[in-house]
Amino acid sequence: MIRLDKLLSDAGLASRRELKTLLKTGAVTVNGKAVTDGALKLDPAADRVCFRGSPVEGPRRLVLLLHKPAGYVTSTEDPRDRTVMELIPEHYRRQGVVPVGRLDKETEGLLLLTNDGALAHRLISPRYEVEKRYYARHEGTAEAADVAAFAEGLRLRDGTLCRPAILKPLGPGESEITLTEGKYHQVRRMMASRGMPVLYLRREREGSLGLEGVERGALRELTKEEMEALG
Repeated sequence: MIRLDKLLSDAGLASRRELKTLLKTGAVTVNGKAVTDGALKLDPAADRVCFRGSPVEGPRRLVLLLHKPAGYVTSTEDPRDRTVMELIPEHYRRQGVVPVGRLDKETEGLLLLTNDGALAHRLISPRYEVEKRYYARHEGTAEAADVAAFAEGLRLRDGTLCRPAILKPLGPGESEITLTEGKYHQVRRMMASRGMPVLYLRREREGSLGLEGVERGALRELTKEEMEALG
C-alpha cells in the first residue's frame, strides 16, 4: 500500500506541497472517482490512478547525461559547496535521480544521474569494466614508459593498486586516459605518480555515451535505446 500523494510525487507530477492544491481541483481520480485526500492509501497494482484522464504509472526509469562544469561537487547535498543537483530541474529531482559515481569539484565533463539503483551499481562496479575516458592537460609530457606503466597497472604512493588503464599521449602536456574503475581522484593521482600533475581534467565518454551536443552546464535525457545499451 502507498499514499496517493507519494505515488503522484514519485511519478514526477508535482511536489507533495503542490499536490495539495492540485488534488482540490479534482484532477486526480482513483478507480474513476475524484479524490481530494492525498493521504488515501491504495494498491498501485490493483487501483487505477489517473491524472486528468491519463493513467499514472508511478516513477519511470530515468537516466540523465549532465555536462558538469567545474565548481560543483558531486553530491546530493553539501553544507559548503554548490552541488550538481542545483543544475538538475526540479521535475527530474522529484523523480529521484542521483549521481552515478563522482567527478571531483574541479573536474568537468560527462556525469550520469539515474533513479535506477541496479544500473548505477553496474556503471560504478569495476566488475563490469565500463570504460570512462578523460582528457587531461598536465605538466610534463607522457612518454612510452608512462604508457607501459598505466597498461601494467599502477601502484600509487599510498599503496593503492589500480587496474590496467590506457594512457594515450596527445602531445606536450596533453593526454587521454581510459579507466574501468573510479577510485578517489584516480586520474589525478595516477598522473601525479608519474610526475605529471593534472592542470585540467574533463571526462569525455562513459561506455558508449559522449558529450556531443551537450553544452557545459546543460543536460539531456537518454533515449530508450541508449538506456538499453547501458544495461
